[in-house]
Amino acid sequence: MKTLTLLRHAKSGWDDPVARDFDRPLNGKGHRATTAVGRNLRAMPLTFDHVVASPAARVVETLGGVSEGYGRELVAAWDRRLYLASPTTLLDVIHELPDDADRVLLAGHNPGLEDLVLLLVPDAVDDALRDAVETKFPTGSVAVLTFAGDRWADVAPGGAKLERFVRPRDLDPALGPDDH
Repeated sequence: MKTLTLLRHAKSGWDDPVARDFDRPLNGKGHRATTAVGRNLRAMPLTFDHVVASPAARVVETLGGVSEGYGRELVAAWDRRLYLASPTTLLDVIHELPDDADRVLLAGHNPGLEDLVLLLVPDAVDDALRDAVETKFPTGSVAVLTFAGDRWADVAPGGAKLERFVRPRDLDPALGPDDH
């Protein structure tokens, strides 16, 4: 069995004057969320044989903060294809994962991650977790999917089970949406 944990980068700072979206950093709430998410990954407990991530600044910062909360460094293979990737591109990356890695963390962006979950997890009646993802996959959220089989190349649409979906606000209400 394979386990794929999807991590969307934490809340980024739109007020930062960066020339490229790729360089946009996390904001204060995003930084706070990363350590809470890391502590939650450790408490689940989730371990990872392989980490692959977008090299965008906000993903790099997210993994750094998650590592702090997790209690050990999550060393990523940086893959530029993950930057704002479509679910099809994400599935291509998954198909290329090493088969000796049974527990993989993939860190990236929306809408690709949300669409990937909806592609991989069959739509079933009364699936509250999938419904929650379909409603919104907020920044800093984690989705844990499992697949029968031993090869990442065999991962196919409708072939996953969504085991967990955790949003930062589930860990601390102060990490939820801002009131406007």
